[in-house]
Amino acid sequence: MCGVAVVLSLTSVAPESSVIDCMTSAIRHRGPDDEGTFFSGPVAMGFRRLSILDRSPLGHQPMSTDDGEVTLVYNGEIYNYVEVRSELKELGHHFKSSGDTEVLLRAYCQWGVDCVKRFNGMWAFVLYDRRRGRLFGSRDRFGIKPLYRYRAPGHLLFASEIKAIRASGLYGGTADWTTIAHYLLLGQLDGTSRSFYAGIEQVPPGTAFEVDLQGNLREWQFWSLDDVSPTAASDPAQAFATLFEDAVRLHMRSDVPVGVHLSGGLDSTSIICASARIRANAHAVGPMAAFSYMTPEFNESKYIADTIEQTGATIIALKTSPTRLWDLLREVLWFQDEPMHTMTPIIGYELMRLTARNGIKVILNGQGADETMAGYGDYFNAYWCTRLQRGEVAETWREIGRYVTAHGGSQSKLFLRQCRRVVQSRLARMGSYRDLARWNRRRLLTRHPWFTPELTRHLSQEEQVSQRSDLNSSLAHSIYHAPLPLYLRIEDRNSMAHSVEARLPFLDYRLVSLLFGLPPEWRLRGQWTKYVLREAMRGKIPESIRLRTDKMGFPLPSRNWFAEVLNEPVLDILNSRAARERGIYNIPAIVKDLKRHRAKTVNVTAGLFAVAQLESWFGLENTVPAGDHKRSEPSIVSS
Repeated sequence: MCGVAVVLSLTSVAPESSVIDCMTSAIRHRGPDDEGTFFSGPVAMGFRRLSILDRSPLGHQPMSTDDGEVTLVYNGEIYNYVEVRSELKELGHHFKSSGDTEVLLRAYCQWGVDCVKRFNGMWAFVLYDRRRGRLFGSRDRFGIKPLYRYRAPGHLLFASEIKAIRASGLYGGTADWTTIAHYLLLGQLDGTSRSFYAGIEQVPPGTAFEVDLQGNLREWQFWSLDDVSPTAASDPAQAFATLFEDAVRLHMRSDVPVGVHLSGGLDSTSIICASARIRANAHAVGPMAAFSYMTPEFNESKYIADTIEQTGATIIALKTSPTRLWDLLREVLWFQDEPMHTMTPIIGYELMRLTARNGIKVILNGQGADETMAGYGDYFNAYWCTRLQRGEVAETWREIGRYVTAHGGSQSKLFLRQCRRVVQSRLARMGSYRDLARWNRRRLLTRHPWFTPELTRHLSQEEQVSQRSDLNSSLAHSIYHAPLPLYLRIEDRNSMAHSVEARLPFLDYRLVSLLFGLPPEWRLRGQWTKYVLREAMRGKIPESIRLRTDKMGFPLPSRNWFAEVLNEPVLDILNSRAARERGIYNIPAIVKDLKRHRAKTVNVTAGLFAVAQLESWFGLENTVPAGDHKRSEPSIVSS
């Protein structure tokens, strides 16, 4: 994994080398193994390298063709690079290196902008085609790897992280109050291309783009879930099992050690068990390293022990405390660039630190499984609604009954709720209904007791009324808007903060295509989430985990922490001069609820963390990242 920076001058003056140097220095944690720059007329490129494949100097970037006409900077992994390279060799191409960077470069030379359709992987790259006078770039299908852009007066910038753009000396923006309002009032993060910094936006996932030397941008989507065809497999579970095994095999291609982040859940267990089978077939030496975190309140040790017994992996546990995690908040925010949803990402940050300290540079985890296979309980509503819309009234009633038998609740109430959802989804197609719902929502938000009415005025006029009544639409929204984009951002920044590459086998696009071509009952059935995965893993993972109906992940007892050990630190933030002068908070109302939270008469954990975290983020907003920060100890220099 690596860090890229690109500057296109839109004037007659070439980019200064100091601009690229500042940008790459700000993201040196993404690539501590090597660095490089490239300058040609109006184009400047910078690169930081984390060596995973072909660790020799032959993998150095920026990488150019033999004639120097095409130059590439690339962050990511093309997992099927071996197969693509074989195809290119048959077409007459010769390779100097053994990694995937040269494969990407030559694939572009062979197939042009359509090369991205042939890749199975995660990537964000920009290349300069001097012959055509174009920059060409792309971001992978799901946006696993980041790429930001910013149009400054006279310049167009691209970078792997926001901090690189801010460090360039060309950024003149401020906080984006629309993004802040959507976060505080609606809890939305990473749902659109906008960032918390005005003018800095993400390149959308699954897109490619070209920019001419005058700065004219053309962008298009090269892959979409809407284009997925129905699955023709006679045995979907077997088809999934075969593809999943191959996805894990490809994701394990590495010239450095590979580990796993392990909870007691279905996703990470499936990955580590598949990895163990693959390693056994390859006669790998030594146990695989698995990293885990548990609290006494959410103990999954029994399930983890079952997995370790089956795989023979070595478990390495993270030990920490709420005060330690709180003390890390500012540091993690520096690497993240933007606020997070809970304190759980700080656990992920510490797990990545533990991973790096144990000599592991590539980690596998289960990110993306919940959003593609319906792993959250809320998806049952969309599933039942889908079946009702198909006219399967009796079967929907029976499915709700099976769910209630396992999870509790009222079968009749749940059924009637789905009937209302069907009616509401049809009403939501009417513009007048959406306008009324949007007006009512804004009216209620204006009365939010914690925030001043002025904050509501920053909300955009974008669609706020859900029309996602069927399961596939709900899952697609989860993948493209919330929560997956947030989770991918957090995973990338946490891993790269410690120069570790995170790989996500469940986001192999072949698996996702298979899933979106299946009927909804292969995602959810009766009491079960992820039904196809459970069937595919029959006999392949411990039954105690395959048949679990509860879900934890890496949970934290945050409610108790904010009522006890973190109560005073939050109160200090609320009483700070900066918070009081911010002009968006009703401080007495928040303090009152904080006291009620401490008395455990209400639970306002999410709101308390949002306000406290945003104030910590504002402390970073007007700072410039130093170029010589250490990996786990970022230096913040006040402007």
